[in-house]
Amino acid sequence: MSSFDKQDLSRFVGKHLVYTYDNGWNYEIYVKNANTLDYRIHSGLVGNRWVKDQQAYIVRVGQDIYKISWTEPTGTDVSLIVNLADKVFHGTIFFPRWVINNPEKTVCFQNEHIAEMLALRDAGPAYPTEVIDEFATITFVRDCGENNESVIDCAASELPKDFPAGLH
Repeated sequence: MSSFDKQDLSRFVGKHLVYTYDNGWNYEIYVKNANTLDYRIHSGLVGNRWVKDQQAYIVRVGQDIYKISWTEPTGTDVSLIVNLADKVFHGTIFFPRWVINNPEKTVCFQNEHIAEMLALRDAGPAYPTEVIDEFATITFVRDCGENNESVIDCAASELPKDFPAGLH
């Protein structure tokens, strides 16, 4: 029997987090509601890509530990573990081969290019899949409330140089 309510996402929904993987890649997510997130990629293979309203499976697996999983229109699969108490993140990203071969094709505001992402995914190649399995450190956390469209609303390249220091 769990010592926490596995169904209770109330301490996670509305969280805005910035985190840096041990390989140096910098990412940001906003848990918009119990099944949707927005994210922005600051650096790494697909740096400056950003997405709104990504459907995701979000579950609570510990007192302050959550898991988020989704499949992108690119065919990329992502699974994240977020440990808020220890400010530790673990991400596993399964990139299809076409993204590894041509990452620049995904660097955009994805919502405006869904049909193109689906066509590129379908054209492939999908295999061999490239698996990135990394720990990350959560460097910034704030509560923004549920369904706040202003949290992630531009590409990383459009943010102030001191981001996220200027946020409260």
